[in-house]
Amino acid sequence: MKRIFTALILLFTPLFANAVDIQADTLYPKVEMTTSMGTIVIELDRTRAPITVDNFLTYVVKGDYDNTIFHRIIPEFVVQGGGLSPNIEELPELAPIVNESGNGLSNSLGTIAMARDTEPHTATRQFYFNVGENNRLDPSSRRWGYAVFGEVISGMEVLEAMALVTTGENAKLGWPDFPIKPIILNRARLLPRER
Repeated sequence: MKRIFTALILLFTPLFANAVDIQADTLYPKVEMTTSMGTIVIELDRTRAPITVDNFLTYVVKGDYDNTIFHRIIPEFVVQGGGLSPNIEELPELAPIVNESGNGLSNSLGTIAMARDTEPHTATRQFYFNVGENNRLDPSSRRWGYAVFGEVISGMEVLEAMALVTTGENAKLGWPDFPIKPIILNRARLLPRER
């Protein structure tokens, strides 16, 4: 019986591994984001933010960021997305993750970090790019920060162009800083391991 059980595990493990292969053995995986304004490539840092990287890559590999919008844009501050459909509907979330903001990475220009609610351990699927030097979002001895988990390595000009689009208040949600013309994240894909 033990042999049969082991054989079944060996048979089905590759199916599950391929279905959600987040390159757990890669310390610096790369993700390509194809947007309606151009392509951005980010390198993630699993050495500093392993939980955050694994969470983000789970959404990427499952295709959960495909056909989403960037819904919050503030020049010289952030470009935020990952949580809304083009119909402005909130998308399903995985369980919140532990806040890894004390990992030594700073919310500096060109980095990617997790958005969250007021409570520290509430990040799920929304992320933001820093389009300014935002060290006020880093942790201090008295408060939690926002967890940085990677940086842009290609397409910074695309991100800078996004930061300059016209925004206003969204009537449906009542949210400010909403792009008047939608910016779509058409596809996010985990790039193959580098050999």
